[in-house]
Amino acid sequence: MLEVKDITKFYGSGESRFEVLKGISLNIEDGDFTVILGASGSGKSTLLNVASGLERPDGGSIVYGGDDITAFSDRELTEFRRRYVGFIFQQYYLLPHMNIDKNVKMGADLASNKDYRDIIEAVGLKEKAKKYPGELSGGEQQRASVARALAKKPKILFLDEPTGALDEQTGRQVLDYICRLQKEYGFTIVMVTHNLNIAEMANTVIKMNSGKISDIYRNETQKNAYEIGW
Repeated sequence: MLEVKDITKFYGSGESRFEVLKGISLNIEDGDFTVILGASGSGKSTLLNVASGLERPDGGSIVYGGDDITAFSDRELTEFRRRYVGFIFQQYYLLPHMNIDKNVKMGADLASNKDYRDIIEAVGLKEKAKKYPGELSGGEQQRASVARALAKKPKILFLDEPTGALDEQTGRQVLDYICRLQKEYGFTIVMVTHNLNIAEMANTVIKMNSGKISDIYRNETQKNAYEIGW
């Protein structure tokens, strides 16, 4: 379980200092699919960055598997992210001078995963594994970034607007791959999005407004990527 306890986060200094997260508390169960919704500036991406260990909060604690990661040293925090966490962003962040196989292998090497090509096949890129990012479409590059993140066998996968730069057809395809792989591998998903329709795919939905949680609810049934609106 991921436990977020009374988290605060500030940016800026002096008169320009402002509070982005205002005492956020929530629990995310292992194996859950959680969507964090909110308008631009609501604090949702900052919450994701803090909960994943990419940024440190200014107050409160983040507890994962019984360990308070906010008490970790920088080295311990890096090791935590390496062992437990995967990231997928709106931008693909693939290395352009490496082909897809080598990009995904970078993630796999962090977990000594020698079966990473199974994930390349699972996201539908087996026939394009030797191609370079610049030779792929946007959707294919995003699928490659999904494969790289999952090749390290994360316990929890954090996604920040993963379909934001994709057209509808490609966005649905990427979401479908992620959900099918979650069912196979059992990892937890925490996804930030402004797309209300994607929230219908989640188990848990967290709504944010002005740095606070305004609502948390559970979906009794979850739609798949091809059943939601867009």
